Amino acid sequence: QPHGGRGARMITPAATVLPHPTLCLVTDRSYATTRSLATLVAAAVLGGANVVQLREKDMAGGDLLTLATDIRESTAGGKALFIVNDRVDVALAAGADGVQLGEDGMPVEAARRIAPQLLIGRSVHSVDGAREAEAQGADFLVVGTIFPTGSKTDYEPTGPGILERIAESVGLPFLAIGGVTSENVSKVMAAGAAGAAVISAILGALDPRAAAAELKRAMAAVARPGVVSSR
Repeated sequence: QPHGGRGARMITPAATVLPHPTLCLVTDRSYATTRSLATLVAAAVLGGANVVQLREKDMAGGDLLTLATDIRESTAGGKALFIVNDRVDVALAAGADGVQLGEDGMPVEAARRIAPQLLIGRSVHSVDGAREAEAQGADFLVVGTIFPTGSKTDYEPTGPGILERIAESVGLPFLAIGGVTSENVSKVMAAGAAGAAVISAILGALDPRAAAAELKRAMAAVARPGVVSSR
């Protein structure tokens, strides 16, 4: 049921079951050269990716819904949470678990009015942004860019220090994004992240399933129980 006061938000079933540690695969169909994106996603899920975010910003709505429906099948049955980037309408039509809103995208409150049943994430790039997203009622945050990466060129890498500051400033679970690999994921987990969101570390690998499994092992080795909660 809804909670009143500042930062009021609808507590949804999905909001209470964000997996720990969270390994979120963010899609990029440019990697789907010899296999379909849905096939790559299915392999990653088998390897341990427990959240999948469909992020194909340049796709028309109809094509995006078709792709979302295919990926929903790969994540169904409790295998992984399925989240659609920005498009609340596509998320609802595909039966997704949530939506990921950009920092300059639709306000959290607006998305909540349209789709109170969805888990709502907000992308942030600063402590102030994290505080604002929490006040608006986001369920979780995606924080970046942490390490240098070719897929996120709009923001300078901050290093994991920002994760520590956000952990001290908000009570929401958050994921680190930007250049996270099995070699450095321990740094973001140690800084208080509930997990990581990755693109090339899985989709750029010859064996996405093995790459996901390697990331998950590295995360689990340093994951701190209780970091993820729905308050």
